[in-house]
Amino acid sequence: MNDAPHRSDLSDIPSALPEGKRGWSPQPVWLIPIVVALIGGGLVVRAIWERGPTITITFKTAEGLEAGKTRIKYKNVDIGEVKQVTLNTERQVVATAELRKDAATYLVEDTHFWIVRPRIAGGQVSGLGTLFSGSYIGVDLGKSETARHEFVGLETAPLVTADVPGRQFVLASAELGSLGIGSPIYYRQVEAGSVVAYELNEDGKGVTLKIFVNAPYDRYVTPNTRFWNASGIDIALDASGIKVDTQSLASILVGGIAFETPAEPASDTPAEENRQFILSSHRADAMRAPDTLAIPALLYFTQSLRGLSVGAPVDFRGITIGEVKSLNVEFDEAQNQYRFPVEIVIYPRRILSLMVGSSPPMDEASRRARWNALVERGLRGQLRTGNLLTGQLYVAVDFFPNAFKAQIDWTKPTPILPTVPGGMQEVQETLSRLARTLERMPLEDIGADLRHTLKTLNRTIESADKFVKRLDAEVTPAARTALDEARRTLTTADQMMASDAPLQHEVREAMRELARSGKALRILAESLERNPESLLQGKKSNRR
Repeated sequence: MNDAPHRSDLSDIPSALPEGKRGWSPQPVWLIPIVVALIGGGLVVRAIWERGPTITITFKTAEGLEAGKTRIKYKNVDIGEVKQVTLNTERQVVATAELRKDAATYLVEDTHFWIVRPRIAGGQVSGLGTLFSGSYIGVDLGKSETARHEFVGLETAPLVTADVPGRQFVLASAELGSLGIGSPIYYRQVEAGSVVAYELNEDGKGVTLKIFVNAPYDRYVTPNTRFWNASGIDIALDASGIKVDTQSLASILVGGIAFETPAEPASDTPAEENRQFILSSHRADAMRAPDTLAIPALLYFTQSLRGLSVGAPVDFRGITIGEVKSLNVEFDEAQNQYRFPVEIVIYPRRILSLMVGSSPPMDEASRRARWNALVERGLRGQLRTGNLLTGQLYVAVDFFPNAFKAQIDWTKPTPILPTVPGGMQEVQETLSRLARTLERMPLEDIGADLRHTLKTLNRTIESADKFVKRLDAEVTPAARTALDEARRTLTTADQMMASDAPLQHEVREAMRELARSGKALRILAESLERNPESLLQGKKSNRR
């Protein structure tokens, strides 16, 4: 068997020929992912393009913060959202937030952020809406031109935001009292602002307060305006009665500040912002004219200083002209007794301000000559009781013409003004002199004479008693009989004078007869006057 046929069979098989490269043609199914990719890319580009700035805000606590939920609002309009809440190396809470693109211009140096929570301060309640909607971050936009992206959040919301019209001022006070953030400020009992901040001075000797006075009340704050603490109730008792002064119920509960501008000197120029003023404790202190001249003096007293305190007034006939600066005690070797030096300061301008016109300035020699002349006339210092209930004392400077001669000691660093005993000390000395006088009196002899006199007086009284009894036994019956007779006589006279008594009738008849007789005499007189010859010829007949 051969294989020829086999080869013939293989020759019949067609051979493969190389085919040329075929071109690519797009398929419709690929259009869908292309469109999706374009839309996604556009959304990514748009998100990147519209994405706002990212900031960090540092808080002390994360209360009210939640990533992805806590919103950032300005005037209750959403401008951003908290994206992440973490802790930094100082264990502070750092909130990373993303703001809208149009909020980039708000991110300046003096922009403030705080967490809005329910808060009660200064008699005002805020943030109650967060009880239902949750806490959010509030924003107070600044006015600076310096951009910033890292902020330190405030612990509490500012009472006054940057868009509120008005001005800020600074008050210096010795103590804070009952004032606090949010305490109201009054102008003529109208609420005009509030306390926005306070801090202790670096030396620890005072407190500085920052206040904000709303427009239009801020125009009434001038360089001469006076501020005083109007907290609580001010009660004063004077000759006109009891005076009660308070600004409002809020000032009683949370404190308050009031301000007023004196009428003289008048000034309508508003004070510049952040000007510093002094905060006085009372209105009377605030409205008092400033003391430009102070004269120190030292007074020595031998009586107790209980009831006298630093700051007590120095009074001249009802006018406060100074105050007590210090109290001390020292031993007087010459008198072998303790004495109490009281240092005072006198403001003579307080008296001059009440006088008409102005006094020309005086040099030191002229001032000493005037004080010497006043002391020569009896000017002295004296302790007096200012309040009988509390026993408080004050220093009175007055004239005592009968005081012992004295002079001011100008050789000491502080001039020494002579004094006279106070009221209680004078009473005690008077009682002591009275007791010594009583001791010198011969009380035993006086008592013996008094007993003898009393015995003599007793005998005299007994004699008078016997005389009275004798009068009662002998004279009284006769006097009683005489009185009875007089009574009967008066009764008879009364009966005779009665209108229906016979005597009255007879008297009336006699009076009638007298009247008739008088009438006849009058007729006779008239007849004689006409016919005087009738006395010689008789009555003429009427015969014809």
